[in-house]
Amino acid sequence: MDLRRIRYFVVLAETLNFHKAAEKLHIAQPPLSVSIQKLETELGVRLFERTSKGVSLTSEGRQIRGDAIRLLQYAEQLQQTADEIREGTRGVLHIGFVGSVTQGLLQSLVPAFRGKYKNVELNFTEGISSRIVQDVEAGQLDVGLIRTPVLDSTNVEMIQLEKDGFVLAVLKGHELEGHAVSLKELAAYPFIMYSPDYARGLHHAVMSACQEAGFIPQVAQIAIQVDTVLALVESGVGIALVPSVVMKTKLKKNLAYLKLQDESGISRIGFALVYQKNTVSIATIKFRDLAIGLYS
Repeated sequence: MDLRRIRYFVVLAETLNFHKAAEKLHIAQPPLSVSIQKLETELGVRLFERTSKGVSLTSEGRQIRGDAIRLLQYAEQLQQTADEIREGTRGVLHIGFVGSVTQGLLQSLVPAFRGKYKNVELNFTEGISSRIVQDVEAGQLDVGLIRTPVLDSTNVEMIQLEKDGFVLAVLKGHELEGHAVSLKELAAYPFIMYSPDYARGLHHAVMSACQEAGFIPQVAQIAIQVDTVLALVESGVGIALVPSVVMKTKLKKNLAYLKLQDESGISRIGFALVYQKNTVSIATIKFRDLAIGLYS
């Protein structure tokens, strides 16, 4: 069905005058008459009564008019939706994130993006950094918010958003509390260590730092999440090197956070945004650009 003919019908039904309708449609009167005749033939009903005094809607025409108006409205909405999808202002954006970004980064990015692009639905999946990178590379996620460093080779694009360092978490009353410590002083203490399988970046950074300081840490317990590491320290299981960002959101009455004298020599950690190279998702690009604008 030709939507142009439907529009001609609606305008003529409003004006009930071929001359006025043709002017409103910016066409000549004969093509308008031909289009109406073809529409009547296609529908199999007469839409207008033609007399020497003008035109009027038939009973069938009056019944069809409402549906014709709605059809044009649906067509307009369809085009608007397509335009918004093309421009990245509508659609679904699948975002993978590590739990640590909920300590501030996610709360900053998401409201800012939703404020600008209200018709883009955000779908969130929590995971570990290595898996998020894999899913972005495989096209199962559009964007990933991960913790760095990432040790596996990958073809995704990566943009560093925040840089961070380590502090030492100890139980309140610990003999180290109250002064800055050097890494080599920690050799005799049991460590809560990050999982080499599920938190490879943090595991690598801590292990490398300890080895450069001249010792291999005594691992009392392995954990995946920073929250779990802190809970184990609070339980008296051992000490732990944790990202300094926890001092903003994970202040616990039973824990103390100590500055490291040689922190500058430790591998840098932080948060990054990852997305597919040569992505065709405009919503992904808009999310990336907003993140760069907030954190560059």
